[in-house]
Amino acid sequence: MDPFTHALSGALLARAAATTQSHQTALATKTIGLPVRLQVAAGFAAAAFPDIDFALRLFDTLTYLNWHQGPTHSLVLLPFWAWLLALLFAWLTGRTGSQRYGWRLFYLPVCLGLAIHIAGDFITSYGLMLFAPLSTERYALPLAFVIDPWFTLIILIGLIAAWRWPRRRTAAAAALCILAGYVVFLSMLRTQALEIAQHFASSIPDARISALPQPLSPYHWKVIVEDSGRYHVALIDLGADKTRQNEPANRWLLLTMNAAYRPVTDIHWQLLKQFGDDIGQSQTIHTAWQHPAFKPFRVFARYPLLERIDQTDNMLCYWFYDMRFKFPELPPSFQFGLCRPNDASDWRMVRHRGLFYID
Repeated sequence: MDPFTHALSGALLARAAATTQSHQTALATKTIGLPVRLQVAAGFAAAAFPDIDFALRLFDTLTYLNWHQGPTHSLVLLPFWAWLLALLFAWLTGRTGSQRYGWRLFYLPVCLGLAIHIAGDFITSYGLMLFAPLSTERYALPLAFVIDPWFTLIILIGLIAAWRWPRRRTAAAAALCILAGYVVFLSMLRTQALEIAQHFASSIPDARISALPQPLSPYHWKVIVEDSGRYHVALIDLGADKTRQNEPANRWLLLTMNAAYRPVTDIHWQLLKQFGDDIGQSQTIHTAWQHPAFKPFRVFARYPLLERIDQTDNMLCYWFYDMRFKFPELPPSFQFGLCRPNDASDWRMVRHRGLFYID
């Protein structure tokens, strides 16, 4: 999920779980509760915290790609991060306000903020190191695209309603229930996409199937059937009218992108070979792919594909990208190449700057 949606989700969950304490209760128990506004603020900030690993981008792109959604997104380390953030918030409120609050009062909303951030990223296709530092294996249940306006809108409406009726948690709790229902709806769509892939792969032995959420609509899915270095790929719109005819080309980018996703009755399967269509060159490219210099990209790429071959009088480059980050009408993000001068024997890895800054 995008950082803004993460932070809002933390605020919503903290508001739904927030406890209030009357003045009479505080006098009777001689304890001071944390105000709701501070509980919500703690949830908001904590839910934004895990993406602090973006700082790795300042050092190296592949270091960032390989460690993003790593230790800061770990369930194992969540209690530790929550403790550090709770200490920080307690210190900040003590410095800026007349009332001092112990770190324990911040601990629950901070835990909730971190937890919902992890849950939000878990349902995207990138993958999280849930058990770092014990394991670097990534886990994902790809249901939603990283930017989902419906997801964000549900959270915003819940927060606005909670602000309108500040003494009740009902609005925030209701928004969370609607959000859970939306996730169930996305899961049903993913099941449909996987069934399409399974049907196509029924005659392909040892095929592996995947369904990845796509931009612009929750009905958009990229279906991938992997088979011995080959990818059978289809862009599907599960919500399209079955009688829709081919639409004329449109100059508007978003409409052109939207048209690339076809109805279930008009699926176009594209065959892509990981190391290119030229059988004579594929073995040479595969050998270069295994070079130690390219290991960081091999670790990152889940669906690697040869994008192009650049050969000049002085240089030879094989460019690859990961199909998770290729969308209709846009150049692939995170392109990396193996390059060497024609008179050299060793390869080096090169990054191709893409359309977006993060590339």
